[in-house]
Order: sequence, then C-alpha cells, then structure tokens
Amino acid sequence: MSKNAPTEDLVFEVLTPLEFTVRVTRSYWELIVTIKHPVMSGHQSDVKETLANPSEIRVSRSDPAVYLFYKPQRKERWFCAVARRLDGEGFLITAYPTNAIKEGEHVWPK
Repeated sequence: MSKNAPTEDLVFEVLTPLEFTVRVTRSYWELIVTIKHPVMSGHQSDVKETLANPSEIRVSRSDPAVYLFYKPQRKERWFCAVARRLDGEGFLITAYPTNAIKEGEHVWPK
C-alpha cells in the first residue's frame, strides 16, 4: 500500500511503538474479517489498540520485515496483529486471537 492510497478508503492508521505507521484499507479489512479470520469482525478497535499499545512485539522468524504485535485479551489469550514494514511504511497482514505467543526475536519492550 502506498502513501497515495485514498484516505477515504482507510479504516485506520496507527503509529506503533517501533515508530512506523500501520495502515489498513477498508477493502483489506473486509478480506481479513470475511476470509482470513472472521472471528475478528467487530474487533477493529482491538487491532488498532494492539498495534498502538502492545504488551510485546516480536520479529517473524521467516521474514525480518514482519512484526507480530501482542496484547492480552483475557487469561492465556492474546490478540495478535501482524504487520509488514516496507520502505518505512507499514501495512497490516492479518490479525487473530491466539493462545500462544510465537517464537521470534523479542524486540519490544527492550
């Protein structure tokens, strides 16, 4: 997604603790909540909060440009928001609830 994406198509844009912004378009959010993880429907604000104020951030083991943001949802459950940082810009890949934090380098908080 480029900076030229129409702003009216943005669902949200949020600054992460790693100081890059993650953007999500309406069409991509619809893909997440209808195809990838329908359970996330209605959790747009939780995903935004997970990106802005995570309890921890890890780098993907398979792609160093992909970050996994975790925020507790309830006991032994977290929201995970997965974002890619490319050329200084970030975009949401997916988001889902999970009962385990994946392996990967812990990058935040230090």
